[in-house]
Amino acid sequence: MLRLLSADGNDRAARERHVTATGRTSAESYAVVVQDLAPEAACRLVSPADAGAALPQGLSDFDGLIFTGSTLKVSEGTPAVTRQLDLMRAALGAGLAVFGSCWGVQVAATVAGGRAAENPRGPEYGFARSITPTQEGRTHPLLAGRPAVWDALAIHSDAVLEPPPGARVLAGNRLLGVQAIEIRHGAGWFWGTQYHPELDLDELAAMLRLCDTAIVEAGLAADPRVVATYADEVAALQKGDPETVRRLAWRHGLGPEVLEADLRRREIGNFLARLSTGEA
Repeated sequence: MLRLLSADGNDRAARERHVTATGRTSAESYAVVVQDLAPEAACRLVSPADAGAALPQGLSDFDGLIFTGSTLKVSEGTPAVTRQLDLMRAALGAGLAVFGSCWGVQVAATVAGGRAAENPRGPEYGFARSITPTQEGRTHPLLAGRPAVWDALAIHSDAVLEPPPGARVLAGNRLLGVQAIEIRHGAGWFWGTQYHPELDLDELAAMLRLCDTAIVEAGLAADPRVVATYADEVAALQKGDPETVRRLAWRHGLGPEVLEADLRRREIGNFLARLSTGEA
């Protein structure tokens, strides 16, 4: 049985907003995906952003750690941020395998000596388009099964701008050079994506609604009503009837890598498969 620690990157206020919008925390969403992909796995949920959070004393009791997304920014340097940097540093130092999306990538890169900050090329709200593997990424097990080019669910303004020394950048697109990465630090290793393989489309839609002000300020929508309409269409891609889904997929230029859950979640499945083999 795989024993996993799932660390929610959000502070208490952001977790509450996320639960109101989606019905569960980011860590709970990850746990559901992990159970679908590996029914024998057991996830313990923790909230390392919180002061006094009950974190395990023995990280070596776990096979791996998962880091979720977050509304926090590494550059803020608040206690809620530094506590998560400390957990990532301790996990990698203890030799754990770690997977992270979005915020998790930024935390891991920072701990290992890279730099995460606001992407000067702009944010990605909705989908990261035309992600392409690097030469190393074409044969890396994190991206096993991905096609030559793919789209993925994404919602971020910050990103890894300078990878840590020795990191293997596995994929990027025109907006961001680091969409997937492997980091070796201490005795541990990290696989991660700036995009969100764990999200369902209705969860993404709810998160877009939460970010409507930021999306308008980024110049991507004229007003919150436009964001709400877009979010409704994203949600309908999951919950609509087949004809509606077909029309919306054409309108937004989306294919099976986004529309099919088993394809969206490839990187998480590949991480769990690697843990099951015991390979480092």
